[in-house]
Amino acid sequence: MSTPDTQPLLAIVGPTAVGKTALSIALARALGGEIVSADSRQVYRGMDIGTAKPTAAERAAAPHHLVDIVDPDEDFSLALYQELAYAAIGDIVARGRLPLLVGGTGQYLAAVLEGWQIPRVPPRPELRAELERAAEQAGAAALHARLAQVDPAAAAGILPGNVRRVIRALEVYHVTGRPISEQQAKHPPSYHIRTLWLTLPSASLYARIDHRVDIMIEEGLVDEVRGLVARGYGWDLPAMSGLGYREFEAYLAGEATLEQAIERLKFDTHAFARRQPAWFRRLPGGAQLPADSPTLLADALAWWRAGG
Repeated sequence: MSTPDTQPLLAIVGPTAVGKTALSIALARALGGEIVSADSRQVYRGMDIGTAKPTAAERAAAPHHLVDIVDPDEDFSLALYQELAYAAIGDIVARGRLPLLVGGTGQYLAAVLEGWQIPRVPPRPELRAELERAAEQAGAAALHARLAQVDPAAAAGILPGNVRRVIRALEVYHVTGRPISEQQAKHPPSYHIRTLWLTLPSASLYARIDHRVDIMIEEGLVDEVRGLVARGYGWDLPAMSGLGYREFEAYLAGEATLEQAIERLKFDTHAFARRQPAWFRRLPGGAQLPADSPTLLADALAWWRAGG
């Protein structure tokens, strides 16, 4: 019987479109496991095609957690995700099953596997609106400079263009009087963490991304986006400003062609995939496997059963 320190937690990570879903389902079935999603967009109901959400058949093949849990206009934070992920993992372990943390959202993965201590500061809409106006009037770089004055450590880890994260760091500072970087100590969870990172050469990965975008269009992505807008979900929502949706704003406004929107989605997804490995490199217990190996499942099982 596993003790808290030896209870395994298997993380399957990799860039978008690399093949995490298929491998994780096969491993869950082979090892008696259940999947905990680490995807910041698959939490939203009604956003299925653009997030490459597991299909009903895939969810029937292996239990999935933290998919379809909030509406697109509901607040959803990193702290809440971490809380729900730990609860799901604990429940899976309590039932004698193997938890598989699967996804490509680096912050979500790191928060769980590294045990981030996240400040529990509720959103302050008025303060956020004020900071958003400041960013619009003076520019994102000026807002980032304000953060650098009060919390240089946090500013060093946030790109100036990531206005949402800059605002959150400033919000925590204004509410608590302490830099967010001082409140983010790490206490890793009491699991034996094993991380499997799926890799592909850039050219192969970009080809997979482009093919998947083409399939999304065939499956009705444009209608999905149009339907969300028709239901009143605005482009300013975090859900709607995410990859797979924001690229169609100009098209639906008549300011771009569909072909331009599709090309923008492919370009943006390539750029996102290039950034993701910076997060994966820091995760504990890591090993890499080529996602295009014809013996991928067998190789993954052999690595798992070898214990390292």
